[in-house]
Amino acid sequence: MGHYKRSLVWLRRDLRLSDHRALFEACAHSDEVIPFFLIDEDILGPLPKDNRQVHFIQGCLDELDERLREKGSRLLVIRGRPREAIPALVSRMRAEAVFYARDYEPAAKQRDLDVGKILSKQGVQVQSFKDQVIFESREILGGSGDPYRVFTPYSKNWLKTLESAIDGHLREYRPDYKKLITAEQIRDKNARFSELGFVESFLFVSPGEKAARSLLKAFSKKITAYHEQRDFPALEGTSGLSPHFRFGTLSPREGVRFAREHLSAGAKTWLNELIWREFYQMILDQFPHVEKGAFKPEYDRLKWSSNREHLKAWCEGRTGYPIVDAAMRQLNQTGFMHNRLRMVAAMFLTKDLLIDWREGERYFASQLLDHELAANNGGWQWSASTGCDAQPYFRVMNPISQSERFDPEGEFIRKYVPELKGLDAKRIHWPHEGGLFSSAPSGYPEPLVDHKTQRLKAIALFKK
Repeated sequence: MGHYKRSLVWLRRDLRLSDHRALFEACAHSDEVIPFFLIDEDILGPLPKDNRQVHFIQGCLDELDERLREKGSRLLVIRGRPREAIPALVSRMRAEAVFYARDYEPAAKQRDLDVGKILSKQGVQVQSFKDQVIFESREILGGSGDPYRVFTPYSKNWLKTLESAIDGHLREYRPDYKKLITAEQIRDKNARFSELGFVESFLFVSPGEKAARSLLKAFSKKITAYHEQRDFPALEGTSGLSPHFRFGTLSPREGVRFAREHLSAGAKTWLNELIWREFYQMILDQFPHVEKGAFKPEYDRLKWSSNREHLKAWCEGRTGYPIVDAAMRQLNQTGFMHNRLRMVAAMFLTKDLLIDWREGERYFASQLLDHELAANNGGWQWSASTGCDAQPYFRVMNPISQSERFDPEGEFIRKYVPELKGLDAKRIHWPHEGGLFSSAPSGYPEPLVDHKTQRLKAIALFKK
């Protein structure tokens, strides 16, 4: 890598200043560094104007700009299409290089390839780095030299590889902020999402690096009990950090360092969740066909139901199964769904309603604040038994028993399904016996299907 008079750092899924690989490298190899963010009009076109992720990103950008100005610099925010806007920005700023952190989604990889070719023709160097995962692509391979297709052996090798050179893998990258260009040198007015008609929406967590650190500090008091409390949606037993890992307001290295500092069964379980995140990133990178089809292509031949009324009822939380409806209403109201309930809701759609997992994946993508393609796709394919480690004959959750086990007092159900708040802890999980509510038009809906019947149909579907 050479040395450059002026470089740009293209921020994408790394909206922070601390432990920032691309910013660190740019500062180490440049006289002047300009951090910028592109409001990508290619991505924004089909999104609703109250998109939660857009609101979250805007908050992160505002905080970044504020923190950079405290250091005498600033953030530059432009908008346009990357293949046109970035080469134009490079020319206007007379930059010699562009630094960024690698992405693993197919569209992002193609975008980066295209932009890189255009910049190369302009004589501009492109430097990309691993930053949103600890291990990427083919760094963790099986004994045959192929990518893993099952999580457990992958996780064991992941941990083994981490321990082999832990200081290097978990290094903290501290940029030399003195290399940042002064704010006075850039007179451009920052673009904002509101210029494209986007409006604010409810966020269940605050955006920005400061908010991420605050949540991490709060989680330090709960992490020892994480393994015991994480499956109970009425408890605040999880970290709430998923949007921050999604948008890089917290580095994955800091997350792993944090887990290792808190030696407990809870911390070990939380670290395992971080490894799941990397596993799905690897799967998407190495098996990009999963974006549009089943990980195991033979499952693309499954004859799913096309019942649009059932799909609509599931989306709106009107299935007649209280825990499923509470989960879907939580998603619709907050942009978040508890991880245990993501599995319950996904299996209900695919194994009870027998509807294509891609329908559910698309709906989650439209609602989740922490949505990322790899994790959402991986979770849905796991639940639908079309993905890695598929177990179609065993992986069928009973929504009633799940409700009784993980929301025993019905606290979570009462919060999101107020029609049932008057029921006791025994009745609330299945309020239909004796025809309860059957004649009340404004009451709770009757169940769409019978779980026991649908379970057998699901098994038969896969056997075919």
